Amino acid sequence: MSYNSKSKKAEEFICHEEIEETLRYAAEHKNDVEDMRKILERARDCKGLSYREAALLLECEDESIHQEIFRLAQEIKEKFYGNRVVLFAPLYLSNYCINGCKYCPYHGQNKHISRKKLTQEQIRQEVTALQDMGHKRLAIEAGEDPKNNPIEYILECIDTIYSVKHKNGAIRRVNVNIAATTVENYRKLKDAGIGTYILFQETYNKEAYEDLHPSGPKSDYAYHTEAMDRAMEGGIDDVGCGVLFGLNLYKYDFVGILMHAKHLEDTYGCGPHTISVPRVRPADDIDPDTFDNGVPDDVFKRIIAILRIAVPYTGIIMSTRESKAMRGEAVQIGVSQISGGSRTSVGGYVEEEAEDDNSAQFDVNDTRTLNEVVDWLLDLGHVPSFCTACYRAGRTGDRFMSLVKTGQIANICQPNALMTFKEYLEDYATEETKQKGLKVIQERLAKIPNETVRAKVKEHLHDMEGGMRDFRF
Repeated sequence: MSYNSKSKKAEEFICHEEIEETLRYAAEHKNDVEDMRKILERARDCKGLSYREAALLLECEDESIHQEIFRLAQEIKEKFYGNRVVLFAPLYLSNYCINGCKYCPYHGQNKHISRKKLTQEQIRQEVTALQDMGHKRLAIEAGEDPKNNPIEYILECIDTIYSVKHKNGAIRRVNVNIAATTVENYRKLKDAGIGTYILFQETYNKEAYEDLHPSGPKSDYAYHTEAMDRAMEGGIDDVGCGVLFGLNLYKYDFVGILMHAKHLEDTYGCGPHTISVPRVRPADDIDPDTFDNGVPDDVFKRIIAILRIAVPYTGIIMSTRESKAMRGEAVQIGVSQISGGSRTSVGGYVEEEAEDDNSAQFDVNDTRTLNEVVDWLLDLGHVPSFCTACYRAGRTGDRFMSLVKTGQIANICQPNALMTFKEYLEDYATEETKQKGLKVIQERLAKIPNETVRAKVKEHLHDMEGGMRDFRF
């Protein structure tokens, strides 16, 4: 196969031979420290890196280059995202699944995991519980099962989630992580008002992919890999990619995900809205030691930092798969969205599952409450954000990217972060967190450069104390 970033065929825009050649090049030039310094210097213009340049940086073993990578990643994150960290929660709707994925406990052959599917009434209860924590943004998840989880069920769930208004609570953005589907179904998801459509590739290596997915619809490598193209054709211009690091050689998948980002950028004028960086975790019927491609912490941190440099405009997501310590380091060097207070079981927010009734997709490493995560982010110097303004104002896809690339997003995001954080502090925070957060808001308010915007934010923050909500730019 010949490489063609604008092709709509999976094996041409994710070209095995091109990835192998890129990895060979990186291995041969990994000691060219001066070249790497030039690459990093060029990357300061925030135009990103090619997948070959990124692969070279990842292959490098020179500690001084590693430190330069971390410094630059931190600078770029600060430039585009400031010190904001967006918070969300996953909501698992159903774990019925007909696929045979070897790394997922939902696989159809697993006969001892509890199979569950939420009713619309249960969804209302779960969403109420999530709103009572303070969440405004959800990522819904479901196994692939045309009988139990048809698109009509997913659409009904989205409608139910948006309909729940409890006290001052509301879910304002529903991101959707469901199996690859048709252009027609993506249009239906778009019409339902979803935020981002998320689909993890798991691995970009076709041979490894087919071995890991021996049965079910997901076993079709091309159909799965071309899903983002169909989503774009269906009108969804915010898409989220990801690989499950540890399933396959991480260097291969690192190049693969950057190739995928380039394909979307070159073909549709808009790269992925987000990239997720999960690692294999223990789960029912799944032992991570089965997979011998584990990614050590030091390498994992470099992957995150180089992704931030290579695709500076793209959000990077980290879930509660990772520990408090790893998440703390990751938000400094590139991660811009994290989950908090998460449950990876079907439901689980209203009432925690009993151990002998486990429906979880993976073990959670960071088990803190949302308030504990918010408090910790403040201690690290970050502003927790519950913002959903761009999606609701139609600033998605290339319109969002143009705002980011011109730097205008900073005039919108910081005010929206402060106002949504004030909502959280007024309605959900402990008194200690509230006082700490109000102090940070005052400090950050003073740093908004535009005087008119600053005055408007100050007015809205005051209005919130009188009970008004949902201000946005």
